[in-house]
Amino acid sequence: MKKNIESILTESRSFPPSDSFTAAARLKPVDLDALYKQAETDYEGFWAERAQEELHWATPFSKTLDESNAPNYAWFTDGQLNVSENCLDVHIAEHGNKPAIIFEGEQGDRKTLSYSELLTEVSRFANALKAQGIEAGDRVVIYMPMTPEAVIAMQACARIGAVHSVVFGGFSANALRDRIIDAAAKMVITADGAHRGGSIVELKQATDTALSDACDSIERVIVLKCTGHEISMTAGRDIWWQDAIADQADICMPGPVAAEHPLFLLYTSGSTGKPKGVQHASAGYLLHAKLTSKWVFDLNDQDVFWCTADVGWITGHTYVAYGPLAAGATIVIYEGAPTYPDAGRFWKICQELGVTIFYTAPTAIRALMKFGDDVPNAYDLSKIRLLGTVGEPINPEAWMWYHRVIGQERCPIVDTWWQTETGGAMMAPIPGVTATKPGSCTRPLPGIAADIVDEEGAPIKGDDAGGYLVITKPWPAMLRTIWGDNKRYIETYWQKFQNRYYVAGDSAHRDGDGCYWIMGRIDDVVNVSGHRLGTMEVESALVAHKRVVEAAVVSRPHDIKGESIFAYVVFQGDRPTGDEAEQLTKELRNWVADQVGAIAKPDDIRFTDNLPKTRSGKIMRRLLRAIARDEEITQDTSTLENEAILDQLRGKA
Repeated sequence: MKKNIESILTESRSFPPSDSFTAAARLKPVDLDALYKQAETDYEGFWAERAQEELHWATPFSKTLDESNAPNYAWFTDGQLNVSENCLDVHIAEHGNKPAIIFEGEQGDRKTLSYSELLTEVSRFANALKAQGIEAGDRVVIYMPMTPEAVIAMQACARIGAVHSVVFGGFSANALRDRIIDAAAKMVITADGAHRGGSIVELKQATDTALSDACDSIERVIVLKCTGHEISMTAGRDIWWQDAIADQADICMPGPVAAEHPLFLLYTSGSTGKPKGVQHASAGYLLHAKLTSKWVFDLNDQDVFWCTADVGWITGHTYVAYGPLAAGATIVIYEGAPTYPDAGRFWKICQELGVTIFYTAPTAIRALMKFGDDVPNAYDLSKIRLLGTVGEPINPEAWMWYHRVIGQERCPIVDTWWQTETGGAMMAPIPGVTATKPGSCTRPLPGIAADIVDEEGAPIKGDDAGGYLVITKPWPAMLRTIWGDNKRYIETYWQKFQNRYYVAGDSAHRDGDGCYWIMGRIDDVVNVSGHRLGTMEVESALVAHKRVVEAAVVSRPHDIKGESIFAYVVFQGDRPTGDEAEQLTKELRNWVADQVGAIAKPDDIRFTDNLPKTRSGKIMRRLLRAIARDEEITQDTSTLENEAILDQLRGKA
């Protein structure tokens, strides 16, 4: 049996919520205790009660959980509802004039849509979809800029029971083509282009390239005029958005669908290179999205909620397009880059739009840290009352900067752990209750049963060892299957422990207070001289150095140790070279030894101007591993923000 993963990161700081925050919070300690107790004593009853309270049903359900085809679990199977109705129609009587979406384009243009106006736009576009032959169950690919129309398109699909598959606008034509083919999509909704960093992303051009190769299922392409630059339109296939909605009625009655009806497919990368079409069901997903929006973000009627994620990712689905709208919140949508035209753009938006809840990725936080405290300090961020992080574990140094500079030491930080496959946040602080810890996602939410197990599937006791993070009971928002490949669904998420647990693919450990700490992907564990170390903890130690802005750690084979640690490091200021690089390498190796122990000292440190990231800000760790091991790069690099960085990473520039 392999040895358990060792936790080498020590973090003892703790930040309880203020008395004033707790007094005004949606969930107070007594409320949270009651939810945990009910979930523990009556699991199905807990979820049934939440579904009855939170969702409007066209046909009420009588069966909560169907385990007859496990691990293909099903929820609320005999109930019917409509997701769009639950996000829009239910608010009109009391809050029709309340802002639903406040949009800012990269060029500075702004638009606000009330709930009534959003419902009208969604209804008109839903009618346009039907007029173009889209029916319930048809797949529609959405490849759009981050504009209100992207959310309108998603909600319109949900309104008529069509299954949407959003493809991130930074993905290449090849990636778009593969997803169209796999989903056998009938329509693509796109735009002439998108504004990004002062340039235009050629979305229509990429769509045309994708459709030129084996996308026979596509019958129609709807094109939003966003940038206004010249593009080609294919007669008989392409139609402008404005023309498609021109004669459509303002009312489209929501069509009830079965609770298990697929709401969307969202493709996530797989180790085989073939993307996995994660399939989510309507009722269970929406329930989790709405509940966690209210619980984790403490949403109230006055909040202006900004999740910076693109709708091309699951975070943009759950905490932009669905959860906050189901909860009746006002959301902010921003089209462009976080540093355009300068590094103050995010903070300027927060100031001018009165953002009260700000939810972003650790990658963005570290990138903005690089510009120093003076940039955010130039803006009035006093309306922000809650901060959140998502997408990867946040290192303590970035957490503390976020807390000190952006939150001004008064805002709780909700560090959320979840995945495309889980549908919504699974572990997170409850801001009016939980004492937060820099780098910890704290505890599983009520109704989520998690554990840490060893290679044999046995629970790991104590707080000094890590292992596989698993979910031990089904939950309503869980993925239902991989589109067209249920065998892969079972093999990827369940087979490791004989279908007993959902296997998250992350390593974690739990401290003495019961708080969870994500240690990185199981695939990223480094086995150094018999010690199994999580790469995230080594990265956190490196970033704690005053001159290091960002770091990524991978393994490479070693004749004596088995594996060694290879670190890529981004410094503040110019990239060190020559004697300076040699001196700093020694300094950083000793620093890591002081921070976490000699076993974690990197054998190799390579300095770089940037890390290889997709346009969404995700570090491409498989690419870094290939470079460290002098292997040929076989994966698609077209989604890289800057392909030129590859030579520098190889040590050739």
